[in-house]
Amino acid sequence: MSQRYLALDVLRGLTVALMIVVNTPGDWGSVYAPFLHAEWHGFTLTDLVFPSFLFVVGNALAFALGKYENLGHGAVLAKLCKRSALIFLLGFLLYWFPFFKIDDAGQFAWSSLSHTRIPGVLQRIAVCYLAAALILHYWKTRGALLFSACALLGYWAILACFGDYSLHGNAPAKLDLILLGDSHLYHGEGIAFDPEGILGTLPAIVNVIAGYLAGSFLRQAAPARLRASLVQLAVAGVICVAVALCWNEVFPINKKLWTSSYVMLGIGLDLLLLALLMFIIDVRQMTGWTYFFEVFGKNTLFIYLVSEVLVIIAFTVRIGDGNLYQWLYRHGFTGWAPAQVGSLLFAVSFMLLCWLIAYGMDKRKIYIKV
Repeated sequence: MSQRYLALDVLRGLTVALMIVVNTPGDWGSVYAPFLHAEWHGFTLTDLVFPSFLFVVGNALAFALGKYENLGHGAVLAKLCKRSALIFLLGFLLYWFPFFKIDDAGQFAWSSLSHTRIPGVLQRIAVCYLAAALILHYWKTRGALLFSACALLGYWAILACFGDYSLHGNAPAKLDLILLGDSHLYHGEGIAFDPEGILGTLPAIVNVIAGYLAGSFLRQAAPARLRASLVQLAVAGVICVAVALCWNEVFPINKKLWTSSYVMLGIGLDLLLLALLMFIIDVRQMTGWTYFFEVFGKNTLFIYLVSEVLVIIAFTVRIGDGNLYQWLYRHGFTGWAPAQVGSLLFAVSFMLLCWLIAYGMDKRKIYIKV
């Protein structure tokens, strides 16, 4: 039996809302700890956002992949590759946007492609989506489980044999420098190190596969046995978290390296969160609050892009000795509240602005899919 559950849409919307909040604080120096990534090893609420995004991509794939099966292998391959390539291109253009720069002297110059970051959030989503979909299409569930085990254990072996787990000595950074070069990588850590680099994409594929398996399991669950299915989902989540915590002793939980223990922790927490949401929404029918997140979930990728583009524009527009982003924060959220409160309120306000855009689109039945 095929069943579509509201909780899956709410989880997707919740993930997007939280992603916008953690990406847009008023002041990065005044942020509550849960809204910051762990500096290196460790885990915070913010570190759950990206793997959850991949998990919900897998959830959606559980409902879409079956529709592709009747198209034939060639048509499936073309459809998956086209969608993945478009998402990757959007991510790359996002880092190149606004395609020009204005220096302190007011001089205008085109941004060089030779210094544009290649890896990124959407790029990783695109590659993970394509890889997971192809694995599940051709190798089915058993093959996907085998791939997941090999990917997580193999990634651990690669990092242990070809470097260490430090910022300066890890294997993913070495590979990215060789294949992509310094100028195409993220430098937010003070050196050329990209948290969305090539090698770390391997274990990230498992997050999508886990989302697919959870979505497929729920899709086939009989409504009369939904409570029992949720218990199974929660037990699987607890097991994954336990495995992650044990693995952490020898292979630290680390979002920026996307370690295998981090993958297991993210999957476990997502399974527990999904089970909780389904119990509240689909079993207890407590749905009065869900529309807010449904709105985000209906235009997920588009709203994420809008949020990023608006931030880039705000940082580009010059006002006085700063930019529009800083000006809005200083004049609207400082002076009347503690720094951390003001910074969080700015982020929440920006998230609500994005929600209004999504709400307007939903009311007009505008749904942009890639």
